Amino acid sequence: MPPNPDTTKVQLIRAAESLFAARGIEGVSLREITKAAGVRNTTALQYHFGDRDGLVKAVVRRHWDDVESRRHALLDEYESADERELRPLVAAFVRPPAAKLADPDGGRDFLRIMAQLVNRPDLLVISEARHEPRDSTYRWRHLVGPHLPEVAVKRLHHRFTAIRLTFIELARRAEMPPARSDKLFTSHLIDLITALLAAPLSDETARLIDESSRRRSN
Repeated sequence: MPPNPDTTKVQLIRAAESLFAARGIEGVSLREITKAAGVRNTTALQYHFGDRDGLVKAVVRRHWDDVESRRHALLDEYESADERELRPLVAAFVRPPAAKLADPDGGRDFLRIMAQLVNRPDLLVISEARHEPRDSTYRWRHLVGPHLPEVAVKRLHHRFTAIRLTFIELARRAEMPPARSDKLFTSHLIDLITALLAAPLSDETARLIDESSRRRSN
């Protein structure tokens, strides 16, 4: 009986997920992934995913729908609340991927891969959603904008910094042995991201921004 294409695809995704997390996206060959998946057809990976980028996106998407649904639910709660403070909005971004720390089906590997991708917007799934209103990250970015000064949104890019730091810290946690509970870690990470977004603009930074603006206008 010939191999089931769906089974082969799943095997390749799971093998890639484990190897990408352990050795880095560029640190493992496609041939190694095919071998680790136990797939004999050496062209199967290219058939299902096209190339490395397609495989990386497939690995991320295996977990992304769960993160999306959790975040949308928390954003719904935020928008229905009488008071819209910053910390609950930050929690709506952080808690969904943080839940992957307790996901035994590759959740921690997913977080380690996301930390690799966070500085590679050409591959990062969340970058594809920057102009997609149905995406939870797009929705979060627009909800958090009014909490920030204009310069933090347009010049200093605090929202992207918050996204990047979230995944870097989650990956650091994912590299450690599983803890009995991640509640304290998650709460503290929410505190840190909230403080990052709420940080006031220093006189020095304001002066440097003003100098930069004058140089561009000359």
